[in-house]
Amino acid sequence: MHQHSGGEKKEMRVLVALGGNAILQRGQKGNAAEQRENVQKTVTQIVKMISAGHEVVVTHGNGPQVGAILIQNELGSSSVPAMPMDVCGAESQGLIGYMFSQSFHNTLAAEGIHTHEPVCLITQVQVDPSDPAFAHPTKPVGPFYTEEAAKKRMSSTGETWIDDAGRGWRRVVPSPDPKSIVEKDVINSLLEKGFIVIASGGGGIPVIRKQDGTYQGVEAVIDKDLAGERLAAAVNADLLMILTDVPRVAIHYNSPNQKWLENMTVSEMEQLEKEGHFKAGSMGPKVRAALRFVRNGGDRAVIASLEEAIEALEGKAGTQIHKS
Repeated sequence: MHQHSGGEKKEMRVLVALGGNAILQRGQKGNAAEQRENVQKTVTQIVKMISAGHEVVVTHGNGPQVGAILIQNELGSSSVPAMPMDVCGAESQGLIGYMFSQSFHNTLAAEGIHTHEPVCLITQVQVDPSDPAFAHPTKPVGPFYTEEAAKKRMSSTGETWIDDAGRGWRRVVPSPDPKSIVEKDVINSLLEKGFIVIASGGGGIPVIRKQDGTYQGVEAVIDKDLAGERLAAAVNADLLMILTDVPRVAIHYNSPNQKWLENMTVSEMEQLEKEGHFKAGSMGPKVRAALRFVRNGGDRAVIASLEEAIEALEGKAGTQIHKS
């Protein structure tokens, strides 16, 4: 972005990647009122960044919401046709984006800021049809079933189901690596006009590009943090900010040797990653996304708690990852 005269701080373009706690807290049922309330708290934090002069692009997860949509589809399938996963992903982007857009509009108006309008963009993310993930589905989605019901589904649909940690059988789908944001030119045009863009929700709708140039949705789930890194690169963000429900990244998490990581270089984080400190189901993709962003030319990445978003932006909280 640009440097102010008089030694003031640099205004930044920030990609804010929100974890599930930004929309739904642990132990909540997930009704609309609860989700609106969490979204409002999140938006209040982000508006502080906008008030400080920063440009913001927002992306978010959709796990509980798309899970609920899949269950609703399943239970309603005797009355209306169930929709495929790419369509369910688009539905979840719409419902979450609507809540964020309305909350931003109301909060900005209350703060007397009339220069930024929010917009939610239903976003497709291109994946490679030859990605090895398609041969090895690993991402659990939707409701739990009995073994008998799951095996029946597998034989009739060709889906892959697994016994999920003894809690029941669950469908697993591929989690391919995101390659590019299909709507990146649209997003950049909106940013140039001063809009706050909410995009690539839930990792984006996974699509493949066929030889004739047409796109087609696929049954898969893209990791939201890795897609957030692609979005950050597409908008030339200065900072990738991954907000979650812990204050920093830790090694030996929840053990007597637990150590919080503060200011880290890419090579220091890569070493810890090689040693296996960051688990695939939790901190692993966040660390990988942060490292990719800085390696690909981003100024800085930070993984921090939602409550400390402003401090993290200023470099005073969270795990800050720099080139060197």
